[in-house]
Amino acid sequence: MLSQVLLVSAPGKVILHGEHSVVHGKVALAVALNLRTFLRLQPHNSGKVSLRLPNIGIQQTWDVARLQLLDTSFLEQGDLTEQVEKLKEVAGFSKDSTNHDCLAVPAFLYLYLTICRSQRTLPSLDIAVWSELPTGAGLGSSAAYSVCLAAALLTACEEIPNPLKDGEATGRWTEENLELINKWAFQGERVIHGNPSGVDNAVSTWGGALRYQQGKISPLKRCTVPGPRAIKMDLDLVLGSRNRPAQATERQRGGCHHEGVPVEQGQSPRLPTLKILLVNTKVPRSTKALVASVRNRMLKFPEIIAPLLASMDAISLECERVLGEMAAAPALEHYLVLEELIDMNQHHLNALGVGHASLDQLCQVTTAHGLHSKLTGAGGGGCGITLLRPDLERPEVEDTKQALTSCGFDCWETSIGAPGVFVHMAASLDASVQQALGDLR
Repeated sequence: MLSQVLLVSAPGKVILHGEHSVVHGKVALAVALNLRTFLRLQPHNSGKVSLRLPNIGIQQTWDVARLQLLDTSFLEQGDLTEQVEKLKEVAGFSKDSTNHDCLAVPAFLYLYLTICRSQRTLPSLDIAVWSELPTGAGLGSSAAYSVCLAAALLTACEEIPNPLKDGEATGRWTEENLELINKWAFQGERVIHGNPSGVDNAVSTWGGALRYQQGKISPLKRCTVPGPRAIKMDLDLVLGSRNRPAQATERQRGGCHHEGVPVEQGQSPRLPTLKILLVNTKVPRSTKALVASVRNRMLKFPEIIAPLLASMDAISLECERVLGEMAAAPALEHYLVLEELIDMNQHHLNALGVGHASLDQLCQVTTAHGLHSKLTGAGGGGCGITLLRPDLERPEVEDTKQALTSCGFDCWETSIGAPGVFVHMAASLDASVQQALGDLR
């Protein structure tokens, strides 16, 4: 069992193209969002394990001795619903609790009890997790949380080595260890969401960009393999701002199914780092209802909607082609093509009926400033993204951000194509992150 403090971070995600069409068998492109979740793990000898989640106001502590006496056989058998209900009991929640954020605690307990059971006794730990990602916005916050937990617990229990070398600001796990992190993170996502696709945790683990189609997750095509210097540059950009999971079925163990990503040794789901504005309209929406409405429109107007979905698929494929070229030699012309694709896809999504007045307002504001935007995720409100070309002057960006904020929207200037999960040296973290996580000694 490691004795030093571990500091881990993982990115969120946005859907670049393929919202809703992916439900009908088309390609979706998911990219890592450089708003990150940070975790601090502190081993000690107090006989307690504590979890602090300041973003959602949760702080809980358990006696390790009591957890050690638990009959955890339910984690290896029975269905997921039964497992979650029993984990809620251990967490001290009522069975009828409907607060979705509270499922972060059973997810932690699941990963702690299953990963750490390889130790002679369960370890005493203080764990704090803080995120730049808003919760419930479709930006992969729960996946980034699960990835951070899996990476930290596996490393603390020495199931995988700590990749941080002396004198280095960050460390990145090997492909083999990333696969193990991803598999465990998927289990955490199952506790929170029940039947996740596996896309969010895969993007948060590997970073870059991934394509998803009919249950298969894979790296983008035509992407060049980055050298060590390119990877270091990505990490510098970020810093500027062997056991298998219990209940892993044969389907889940497959390399290209829901929780696994077929990233061969030496490959990387890489794309160029693209600067964006991420805008949260703060309009609540129901993903389930929006998916159902598209399905109903498809049944009502099949000869109209089917070509729309085929066109959206072509947009995803063209974007994948352009990003593959940009990974080798980005040029301004590529950004102009990406802007056209953004405009076309946004119009298609409106035709599917998943737009909203708030998203129209977002597009109107950014169009007035010469920029191009689309919704990301389910639509009906929620979030949108605006591409920032490299030739934009600073005042243009600031004016756009101010105009969006004056509409009542939350706005972040960030990037997509971010690196996946990695471990930090304390000095590499911003003061605000260090303060949120607490004592980093």
